[in-house]
Amino acid sequence: MNFVVLGRDRAGGEARARHRAGHLRYVAGHQAKIVYAGPLLDGGRMVGSLFVFDVADRAALDSYLAEDPYFDPGIFESVEIWESRWMVPERQPGFLEAEAERAEGRSPAAAAGGR
Repeated sequence: MNFVVLGRDRAGGEARARHRAGHLRYVAGHQAKIVYAGPLLDGGRMVGSLFVFDVADRAALDSYLAEDPYFDPGIFESVEIWESRWMVPERQPGFLEAEAERAEGRSPAAAAGGR
């Protein structure tokens, strides 16, 4: 399952700076779970973090977050978590066309047979 995690920093960013080395070391050992991650920037200044995870389920995500130093209380003013679904780039050729056919109310199998 894919999850998007958005953490917005507390004002000042001192807590982020104190935990950054530990966070980077933790992330380095768990890269297989992370599709994409990086800082949120406002005029070049870090104001938060964005993560996209590919994990088995919400419990696996919660387990990861419980150990990452950035998710210690006090780092982020707020943390938002959404379940998501991988669409682009396609992981399987033809996936987007099949989604387009479903969006049009056609079954992909029926549409393929009618060509």
